[in-house]
Amino acid sequence: MNPPCARCKKTVYPTEKLSCLDKTWHKGCFTCETCNMKLTMKNYKGYNKLPYCQVHYPTTKFTAVADTPENRRLAKNTQQQSNIVYHKDFESERGKYTVVEEDPEIARLKKNTQQTSDLAYKGQFKQDAPDQPYRPQVPQQQQPPPAHVAAAPPVAAPPAAAPAPPPSGPKYVAIYDYSAADDDEISFQEGDAIVDVERIDEGWMTGRVERTGEHGMLPANYVEQV
Repeated sequence: MNPPCARCKKTVYPTEKLSCLDKTWHKGCFTCETCNMKLTMKNYKGYNKLPYCQVHYPTTKFTAVADTPENRRLAKNTQQQSNIVYHKDFESERGKYTVVEEDPEIARLKKNTQQTSDLAYKGQFKQDAPDQPYRPQVPQQQQPPPAHVAAAPPVAAPPAAAPAPPPSGPKYVAIYDYSAADDDEISFQEGDAIVDVERIDEGWMTGRVERTGEHGMLPANYVEQV
């Protein structure tokens, strides 16, 4: 059975049959969809299984987008999110650091962090006494030389030390017992008088125990002024 023509819908006989674009046409019906110009197998262009001439062949055209600040911002964000750009920026910024301006608040936080670190490292917390403030580090006493090192010649004994000067400044009294935790600290008992006091910071001071005559560092929250 002979198929119908895709254009005129009439029967197409073999002598005038033209097969193209998955359809059957009369040779005279194979024309451009727009201008009805007669086409051949050499000059037609197919689009959606319909024939067109070269002039009226539908072409895909892009829509021009206005170059606005918002469009530029979106394009920039898309580019920044690209893995290639990210990797490039990562490599270029490797080894660099941002300088933070020093101000009183940053300095205070830095000091608190350092004090907390020192307390945790040295284990200065005491469970059986009031919380002690941070004690600034003091130089360690010089260790004696090894036994194999030749000893220095004996030095003449220094003259007898002059008697201690009379106490000056405010007088403090101990409200707790305290045992020295280091060589530069002093031990005292509750009720001992502390004189020649000089404050180091909010948590520590130096002073002399009248009962023993020892002079050194002591926690400020273990005494009170009288």
